[in-house]
Amino acid sequence: MAQGSVAAWGKWQTDVQRETERFLTWRKRRRVARKEKQKKRNPVVDWLDAILSAVVIVLVINQYLLQAYQIPSPSMVPSLLEGDRIFVNKIVYGPELIPGMIKLPGFRRPSRGEVIIFESPEYLSSGPLMEVLQRVVYMVTLSLVDIDRDENGNPKHHFLIKRTIGMPGDRIRMNDGDVEILTPGESTWVPEQRLKDALGLGYPNTRTFNADQYPVFRRVGVALSLSDARLPMSVPLVSALSQYYQTTKDATSGTVTAGAQTALDDDIYVQMWRSRTDWEIDPTAFATAVQWRYASEGYSVGDGRIFPMGDNRDDSRDARYFGAVRLEKVLGKGLFRYWPLSRFGVIR
Repeated sequence: MAQGSVAAWGKWQTDVQRETERFLTWRKRRRVARKEKQKKRNPVVDWLDAILSAVVIVLVINQYLLQAYQIPSPSMVPSLLEGDRIFVNKIVYGPELIPGMIKLPGFRRPSRGEVIIFESPEYLSSGPLMEVLQRVVYMVTLSLVDIDRDENGNPKHHFLIKRTIGMPGDRIRMNDGDVEILTPGESTWVPEQRLKDALGLGYPNTRTFNADQYPVFRRVGVALSLSDARLPMSVPLVSALSQYYQTTKDATSGTVTAGAQTALDDDIYVQMWRSRTDWEIDPTAFATAVQWRYASEGYSVGDGRIFPMGDNRDDSRDARYFGAVRLEKVLGKGLFRYWPLSRFGVIR
């Protein structure tokens, strides 16, 4: 038995040695063949192969981990300036499986005060193929190239970067430019600053208008409503139009020049009082009554939604215009600013 065991052990060692030598020989031949094949390859093909591999790596990182974005407007001043380039954490709220399609579950939902990036509800898609292509090019170039543009050649602002202000169940309203929040189960509106202090949130806000300008907005809104209804306007109302927009008015007819009308129609404070006056002139105007109610009694934030706003409250097109945003449209959390280098740092 002992001699048989020794013989078997010796045979096993011989077999292992033979198979090892065979494997090493095969591997060496394979390496030699690969090197010879590479010598015969066109250098251009090698470069293309390297570039393609790099593109794939960038796409995977951008789609599922970190993505670069450029701040398109001054709506987040002073936290983020127009032209700042930032990286966004894509995995925390759940990345999309494919650009624009099938959102994967994340680790948590956005919290109050966090800077988020989301798909603009006002974005007009050029079709699924163009949307995917735009995202791929945007990601590969680290936000340097955006091919999805309007008829004037301007980027469509597919993505918006704002701060989470309202949470599910909240109501949000503006009081002369200041945000007030009514949280679920409470009966008292709380100024945003007081809520920030209670929660330890230190993000800043910027105000473009002075407090004495908000009464002017009210008179401008009333004046526009009277102008639409072809009703006479008082001199103070005409003066208010001229004071804020510095445009020529006809005090007799109460008309507003076309250039000023475009700016007036896009001002949320003016529209608030315009809607109220429209409703007072015509109590059957249900649409204007609803607009006034939203402005005066607050925007409701439903389940599965958040209410994002810009830190630059007087110069931000946000949820006050397009309503609360669905959580599945939130793509990531602002992580840090990488350009310009003088402003490199964590986004708070």
